[in-house]
Amino acid sequence: MSARGRCAKVLPSELNKVCPERGDDPATHPRKMSDFEVVPNLQQSSSSVSKSRRKAHFPAGSNEKENLISWIPENIRKKECTYFVESSQTSDSGRIICECGYLREQHLDDAAKPPIFLGKEWDPSRHIQEMPTDAFGDIRFTGLGQKTGKYVRVSSDTPPRVIYHLMTQHWGLDPPNLLISVTGGAKNFVMKPRLKNIFRQGLVKVAQTTGAWIITGGSHAGVMKQVGEAVRDFILSCSHKEGEIVTIGIATWGTVYNRESLVCPMGGFPAEYVLDEENQGSLSCLDSNHSHFILVDDGTHGRYGVEIPLRTRLEKFISEQTKVKGGVAIKIPIVCVVLEGGPGTLDTIYNAITNGTPCVIVEGSGRVADVIAQVANLPVAKITIALIQKKLSVLFHDTYELFTESKLVEWTKKIQDIVRSRQLLTIFREGKYGQQDVDVAILQALFKASRNQDHFGRENWDHQLKLAVAWNRVDIARSEIFTDDHDWKPSDLHPVMAAALISNKPEFVKLFLEQGVRLKDFVTWDTLVYLYDNLAPSCLFHSKLQKVLLEEREHTAGSKMPRLQMHHVSQVLRELLGCSTQPLYPKPKHTERPRLSIPVPHIKLNVQGSSLRSLYKRSPGRVTFTMDPVRDLLIWAVVQNRKELAEIIWAQSQDCMAAALACSKILKELAKEEEDTDTTDNMLALAEEYEHKAIGVFTDCYRKDEERAQKLLTRVSEAWGKTTCLQLALEAKNMNFVSHGGVQAFLTKVWWGKLSVDNGLWRVITCMLFFPLLYTNLITFREKRLQPMGCLARLRAFFTAPIVIFLMNILSYFTFLLLFAYVLMVDFQPMPSWREYLIYFWLFSLVCEETRQLLYDPDGLGVVKMASLYIKDFWNKLDICAILVFIAGLTCRLIPSTLYPGRIILSLAFIIFCLRLMHIFTVSKTLGPKIIIVKRMMKDVFFFLFLLAVWVVSFGVAKQAILIHNEERVEWLFRGVVYHSYLTIFGQIPSYIDGVNFNIDQCSPNGTDPYKPKCPETNADNKKPIFPEWLTVILLCLYLLFTNILLLNLLIAMFNYTFQQVQEHTDQIWKFQRHDLIEEYHGRPPAPPPLILLNHLQLLVRRGLLRRPATRHKLKEKLEKNEEAALLSWEMYLKESYLQHQQCQEKQNTEQMIRDIAQRVDVLAELLDLDRVKRTGVVEQRLGSLEDQVHQSAQALRWMMQALRGNGFSSGEDVPPVGSSKALDTKEIDLEGRPEDSQPPFHVLARNLLYPGSHTLRFPVPDEKVPWEVDFPLYDPPAYSADHKDMAVQDPFSLSLESLLKINYNTMDGLIDRQSFHGLYAVQDGLPLNPMGRTGLRGRGRLHCFGPNHALHPVVTRWRRNLDGSIIRKSLKKMLEVLVAQYPLSDVWALPGGSLEPGETLPLKLKWILRREFWPQFQNLLKQGTEVHKGYLDDPRNTDNAWVETVAISVHFDTQNDVEMKRLNSFLQGCDPELCIRWQVLDKRIPLHANHKMLLHKVSTLLGAYY
Repeated sequence: MSARGRCAKVLPSELNKVCPERGDDPATHPRKMSDFEVVPNLQQSSSSVSKSRRKAHFPAGSNEKENLISWIPENIRKKECTYFVESSQTSDSGRIICECGYLREQHLDDAAKPPIFLGKEWDPSRHIQEMPTDAFGDIRFTGLGQKTGKYVRVSSDTPPRVIYHLMTQHWGLDPPNLLISVTGGAKNFVMKPRLKNIFRQGLVKVAQTTGAWIITGGSHAGVMKQVGEAVRDFILSCSHKEGEIVTIGIATWGTVYNRESLVCPMGGFPAEYVLDEENQGSLSCLDSNHSHFILVDDGTHGRYGVEIPLRTRLEKFISEQTKVKGGVAIKIPIVCVVLEGGPGTLDTIYNAITNGTPCVIVEGSGRVADVIAQVANLPVAKITIALIQKKLSVLFHDTYELFTESKLVEWTKKIQDIVRSRQLLTIFREGKYGQQDVDVAILQALFKASRNQDHFGRENWDHQLKLAVAWNRVDIARSEIFTDDHDWKPSDLHPVMAAALISNKPEFVKLFLEQGVRLKDFVTWDTLVYLYDNLAPSCLFHSKLQKVLLEEREHTAGSKMPRLQMHHVSQVLRELLGCSTQPLYPKPKHTERPRLSIPVPHIKLNVQGSSLRSLYKRSPGRVTFTMDPVRDLLIWAVVQNRKELAEIIWAQSQDCMAAALACSKILKELAKEEEDTDTTDNMLALAEEYEHKAIGVFTDCYRKDEERAQKLLTRVSEAWGKTTCLQLALEAKNMNFVSHGGVQAFLTKVWWGKLSVDNGLWRVITCMLFFPLLYTNLITFREKRLQPMGCLARLRAFFTAPIVIFLMNILSYFTFLLLFAYVLMVDFQPMPSWREYLIYFWLFSLVCEETRQLLYDPDGLGVVKMASLYIKDFWNKLDICAILVFIAGLTCRLIPSTLYPGRIILSLAFIIFCLRLMHIFTVSKTLGPKIIIVKRMMKDVFFFLFLLAVWVVSFGVAKQAILIHNEERVEWLFRGVVYHSYLTIFGQIPSYIDGVNFNIDQCSPNGTDPYKPKCPETNADNKKPIFPEWLTVILLCLYLLFTNILLLNLLIAMFNYTFQQVQEHTDQIWKFQRHDLIEEYHGRPPAPPPLILLNHLQLLVRRGLLRRPATRHKLKEKLEKNEEAALLSWEMYLKESYLQHQQCQEKQNTEQMIRDIAQRVDVLAELLDLDRVKRTGVVEQRLGSLEDQVHQSAQALRWMMQALRGNGFSSGEDVPPVGSSKALDTKEIDLEGRPEDSQPPFHVLARNLLYPGSHTLRFPVPDEKVPWEVDFPLYDPPAYSADHKDMAVQDPFSLSLESLLKINYNTMDGLIDRQSFHGLYAVQDGLPLNPMGRTGLRGRGRLHCFGPNHALHPVVTRWRRNLDGSIIRKSLKKMLEVLVAQYPLSDVWALPGGSLEPGETLPLKLKWILRREFWPQFQNLLKQGTEVHKGYLDDPRNTDNAWVETVAISVHFDTQNDVEMKRLNSFLQGCDPELCIRWQVLDKRIPLHANHKMLLHKVSTLLGAYY
């Protein structure tokens, strides 16, 4: 039983059979039509009863299904036949069926008892009613793995917006960037294997690269099967993420085989569908490789083509939608791809061409596609009925007998109209575009259609570029858009540049930079705000920005979220870059800056109501450009982890080394907070890559010039927050960079100060102890001014060198420790001695020095920031701890009652002071890394203690509980549980644990002795232990096994791993950590403690009394502007050299060479294949030419024989035939490629099949049958005459002879002028005949008079001028501007004119745009004008008996200050608010009526202007 039987009688028991675990649904019972009307707005489920019932069938958490189940029945309908009328035909099984095609039992109960419709014929419009759909959900194809799609059964009258809402909102499909409608043969057909592969690969490539939807018929046959297999092959050959191609099948519900399995009123989740081709009969199965199905139901069974109208409406609706992606708003383009096909396919192509949809015809696929492909290059005049008949006889040899003469005429007319729109027709020929280039043919077809589309100005170029960006096809943009046909201004590319950035399309960014986009002009303050507004919500930086905005809203106590500004971005960036950098975007004084929003047509880039194009269309004084646009874009790309984009932008940077180090720092900080491990790994890899870039550039700089390279390290970069490259590298912990030889050479030079680095350490120590030796040659200096022996500066230069300060501080610290140890061990008296007072004074100097380090703030960071930076340093924490412990011990020491505790605390302080010595060893290449190892091992021990504590406590508690009863002393509990268990690890096993060595004298039986532990459990008689010795021994053995063997070896392994890890990078670690020591002593006062107090006193006087600013001791250098610019230019030059070197290395890489060779082999194979195809074509062309020559020779011989025969030279013998009929078939070969005549010989618009403003179809009239003189026996046009109720004068719309005889033709008929400009016209049966021939329609159509309908079209023009008044030229010709108008309810523009009412001199439409007082003056202008056309006008409203004749008058204003032109402009007005008037540049592509363009062409020719 089919689906109708399932849904006809929906009882609970039957419903449970069809849809298990689902109850009945009252919506499936028969109802009146009014019960199921769709409300205008898309409804959300409002019925709580039905909603609660539906919820009962799904578990919690299925909100998506619940929404779908509640939404679909309220918005989507199916169709049911409500009246059974027995048909003359029977079903396949011979049973009686209804006119709708269904059996009696497949109808509703009331359908067989029609009291209302009794005796009436079956009428689909009355006897088929809509009701909520009963088939939707997920479809799973059984036996085909996990192939699951979406499906829905819809009424054929469903509004397209409802279906589009279902697909985008409930099915979760993203709006497409392109709509590919594939049509063709619905039955299986054979394609050449090579063509099949090219088509499949090209179709899938264009869908995958552009994000397109593919729409087909959805069945498992014909072209739909080809598309499905193409998608299947692609999915199998790529990853899951890349294999998501939306393939939508729109099929007829009544022709789907096994559709009963899809009927589930509560939704099938999933519905199991069996693909059974063997038993489908005349029906068809759904294709398993489609992802979505829309099954169109019109209430009938077995009738194909029901879905075509709804599919056409849906495709048109989707193509009218606007998709905003990456800031670019584009109307979704649509293209029709045709393979093979029959009559239905021809109709589809004709409708697509009529609607302006570009079509790609695949030649070689057969039937209709080949017919059109073979005549596409012929002039329309050569496409005759005989030619089409010949093509059909070859390509439709199986069904050729079915083509009647009228059908041949119709096909000829449609093919002529299709070929006439060459801009919408693209023929894909194998070998023409190359292998696997169907995707290029499809995209080129769209561009060709867009390029030839009517438009204003540069509108279509913008549209094409937007399409290319949306599709991410930079190859198409290079070949089709950026050509010599159009000159692109860099400013025109700014909006799409922003779109490419937001959409992460680096190839387009690179292309736009090549086309001249200057980042300095592109990046403005508002552009940056726009870019950061469009950060991806999943981006970590976006969430950090939102936190900043939330904090600001809480701080200001406002209810509205503040708008994002650049100082918010700066706040987050400073967290990432570190406090050493100043804010990159300072907060403006006025938070709300004036923003200009100038709406510019053609491109919509909307963010918060502003247009991105308007960001670049403002007054120069209002645009705020940033300090470094490359830096700004680089940061924006890096925070989103966009590798390719950031690389392109970094290549444009000037301060490239600082930029690379800053990017490395930002990425490392973001990686710490990123939760996704894959993203974290990518960020860290990219951070390492940028560190290598910085190293590469610095290496090249250092090789060229060491001094300038070292200047780059310490140069203060204004663009990066007044920090230095060295500081950025240290903040990012870029050990590879800091350990670079050039950086280390610089640090060594700083370490030695003004001393020469060649001085030995023993020399320095000797001169430090005996400073008069400075005036000998023992010590050398780097500066020549310090070379003289008597120079006092030598003394200052020596003692201010960091290495000397370091050695003197070491000597001072050792002296302090020796004196401290002596006092603690020898000279600790109740009253402090002078030595002890010296220690206190020494410690005071240390405290002063630590205070100076804490308050030293040359960069103005603030006390809080400096304190946080100070605390972060481990050695500073150790210093504070030592000082605080010393102060605590000193306090106790000065109180007589706590003298001894004071000495103990001071002893602990001494330990901490000794640990502080390790910091001194960091300068040693040998000991420095060992200190790092010790610090890391301490971390290992800390975590290891958690594991050890588990075993120690567990064993200790168990041992204590087994051995000893109720020990109440806390100290002995701790000893028994922790202390003894811990000592057991090192071999000190308690003697009493096994009872052998038990001695009761060593313990206290009652636990009263404070110096003895409590005795274990013993018996009362002999005082022997009674605890289970076997258990305690086993526990002890297990404890020692796990702690001594397992855990301690684990600790050793952890230490070994840490050691190996550090040891591998010993050199890097030492070189990195020595910087901190060098910087510390570079900025430290030269005197050692306690003499350092003198320096502190000097500093206090200078800062406190004299108010002098702090001197910068940090490794920073502020350069002059000229010097800095020269240095950066030099760095940029070497960066370019580095990038070129990197490219050369990549090319020399083995893997890259293999890829290049493989690519070249593929290209070579393709060229050889193309050459084979071309050779075949050349041979065929030569053979055709030879046959043509033979045919011409045969004609000449035939003429000669006829001439001889006419002169009596004939013989009685039979004359052999000259030439073959086959040669006649090849005459059309040379016709291909000939340009068609610019002006068709017959009217074209007047023969459009669909008459405008009605549903009337004209009789098809091919070009050859247009003249009345040509015999056309089949010609039987329909009649149509509209009734214009708003017109006072109109001819009768009835064609009765009585009413027609009252009309006087070829003369003035009252006020109506029925005279033609072409002379007398024929009148037949009371009706005039169109002088230009047949149109396919009788009557007067929408025209108000039979015969000529006179019109007037003024063509008002002026020269297009620059601001200075000079005339603009193009192609050496002057350019015109023409006055055009757009009338209400019209989509196109027109000349200000139209039909003349009887007795009027000016058209009504012209009066609409002119004030009444200007009408006489305009008539005078018309009299002074030049007549450019007078006669017949090819108009779509023309019929066989009524036509438009017009007079076109050129009114041209030659001068800029023409008084009449100014008056005309002042009197232009619209009587309707929807009426638009404008001066438009004259161009052949402006969107005007086709017949009006012909008039403009004549005017431009008359004036010698550009057209």
